[in-house]
Amino acid sequence: MTTPVRSSATARREAAKSGGARRRVASGESGSASDGAAPFPLAAPPPIAGLAASQVKRMRRIVDAAVRLAEGGGFEAVRLRDVAEASDVALGTLYKYFHSKEDILLFALNEEVGRLEAAIVTRPITGGEALERVETLFVRATSGLTRRPHFARAVLRSIAGGDLGMSLKVAGFMLRMTRLVVAAERGEAPNVAEPVDAPYGTEREGQIAIVLINFWFSSLSGWAGGLHSAREVAEQVRTAAALLMGGD
Repeated sequence: MTTPVRSSATARREAAKSGGARRRVASGESGSASDGAAPFPLAAPPPIAGLAASQVKRMRRIVDAAVRLAEGGGFEAVRLRDVAEASDVALGTLYKYFHSKEDILLFALNEEVGRLEAAIVTRPITGGEALERVETLFVRATSGLTRRPHFARAVLRSIAGGDLGMSLKVAGFMLRMTRLVVAAERGEAPNVAEPVDAPYGTEREGQIAIVLINFWFSSLSGWAGGLHSAREVAEQVRTAAALLMGGD
């Protein structure tokens, strides 16, 4: 699986072209009914600009249906016709919101990041050395993603699909993760009220974050292929962080 390699500057340029990443779906629920307890506390996300409440609810059903299908059978199980049927919308209506299953799955991935952001804003990763804080972040991020293995593999496949139309969503995800890693390096809460492409931290901190995120993707790809466990993903990222940042 190919890992999307982007510098902070490249990701900012791509996100800026879209006028900012699409906001998260407003909902009183934390994902699909089959998710179980969410790993991160959810903040109430703002409504999507320009959509009526009924449209937001319809979009919520579409995303939840796609996630349930991915949880049950992975990437191949997410067929748009099945998503439309499961969410009780016409296929043509679904296309008004998303143009592919990769589009839906990457939207769901950005919601996962939103949950992680909410958790870290509530309880910032502070104390200890920078290496320890960065390790804690990646342990939490890896646990949150891989707790639903089929969904995680479907998302990773969507990222690696090479669809240029998805590059803006991937860029937005990269920027949000970069902000979280830099915040962990600095031992402070990320300012999620700032635009995702706003400069944050030093150039070196941003470079370390980008390298670690791309390494994390590579390690997750190995996990998706059965090469190692989710725990080993976090251990490998810690080793890479120690080499970059100094430490045992």
